[in-house]
Amino acid sequence: MSVQLAYLVAALCFLLALKGLSTPRFARAGNLLGAAGMALAVVTAFLHGAVHNGPWILVAIALGTVVGIPAARSVKMTAIPQMVALFNGVGGAAAALVALAEFHDGGELLFRVATVLTVLIGAVSFSGSLVTFAKLQEIMTTRPVVLPAGRVLSIGVVVVSLGLAVAVLVTSSTALLVALTVAGLLLGIAFVLPVGGADVPIAISLLNAFTGLAVAASGYVLANTLLIVAGTLVGASGTLLTRMMAQAMGRPLGNILFGAFTATVARAHGEESRTVRSGTVEDVAILLGYAHSIVIVPGYGLAVAQAQHAARELVTLLENRGISVSYGIHPVAGRMPGHMNVLLAEADVPYEQLRELDDVNPGMTSTDVALVVGANDVVNPGARDDPASPIFGMPIFDVDRARAVVFMKRSMRPGFAGIDNELLYNTKTTMLFGDAKESLTKLLAAVKQL
Repeated sequence: MSVQLAYLVAALCFLLALKGLSTPRFARAGNLLGAAGMALAVVTAFLHGAVHNGPWILVAIALGTVVGIPAARSVKMTAIPQMVALFNGVGGAAAALVALAEFHDGGELLFRVATVLTVLIGAVSFSGSLVTFAKLQEIMTTRPVVLPAGRVLSIGVVVVSLGLAVAVLVTSSTALLVALTVAGLLLGIAFVLPVGGADVPIAISLLNAFTGLAVAASGYVLANTLLIVAGTLVGASGTLLTRMMAQAMGRPLGNILFGAFTATVARAHGEESRTVRSGTVEDVAILLGYAHSIVIVPGYGLAVAQAQHAARELVTLLENRGISVSYGIHPVAGRMPGHMNVLLAEADVPYEQLRELDDVNPGMTSTDVALVVGANDVVNPGARDDPASPIFGMPIFDVDRARAVVFMKRSMRPGFAGIDNELLYNTKTTMLFGDAKESLTKLLAAVKQL
């Protein structure tokens, strides 16, 4: 099989993988097909370049295997977004380093343009992804970080980066290309620092699209058709995903990425006049056991506690008592799109029980109990009612319109967006504090006793 034919087969595998990943039924097969295409591409590249660079390629494969396999196996479901951010950053860095290594004086204009784009976009993706990793891992604050004169500094870095890019195109200077790399790293940091809270996963998706563009440009630098195809697919899919996530948040992408520069301070509420109604497991068991319809809204707390199996057992028990139960799945619940879908699929929850916003909200007023398990921002009424809220405009589950609300949380700490939730103080709401898995297990036992 020729090199180009092998690359064509690998590209077809990538296309079919994306098609399979678009539906739950074929997602696993699509993932395996994509992995097979990547394996074929790596083997082909190795055999094609083994004559001159075989030892280096083997060293790179060995290092990647030694680092990648243990890292992937040790990562919990709740930390996958951080891993995606980190791996995405490494991809951007790899593309930038390849372009730096391949750059030489006297190259044609299109070669220089591709090199400049690869270096700049790859550097932005690398440093920006490291910042998103730090935010999701809570190494640094998850809230937006606006430096003094942050807008001026960001614009200045953009201007310097564009100036250096033009200078490299004109002079073919390697020193200026290195300076452009540094400017790109600074630009990535300045780009992501003002993004915080529930907007961080959207920034990761956009940076993923950036990495795809960098890889596509590096494909031109290396005269590698497969890199151009694969990078274009990643760039296009990342762009579409970013757009869909922004729509799910109910805000323009520009507001998500740059809103911190113009955000106003949210109104403070007097803590002394606010009360929370806390209930016992037995209270909540009675509320659930004698309801007719229940909507469960899972969130990051369910994932942290690995409580999906306990939730499934409780739902099965309630359904055996003739109670209608469904799951309300918000598109940005958790830390990445589809987080809750994957989590509940692990517990063999029927896909038909997973319902979206447009299906759940119209019937919320006739729902007896809304059970919120570890979610927060996606049920915050401030997104609907408070123009001063940082998440105002984000579509939410209107659980406050149900006849009763049970809110399961570890504590009164705010959600990932870092803002208070008025639902906690609603007179309809009963708080059940504790680990989600332990609380659901106790609820299961209590409902059995009814």
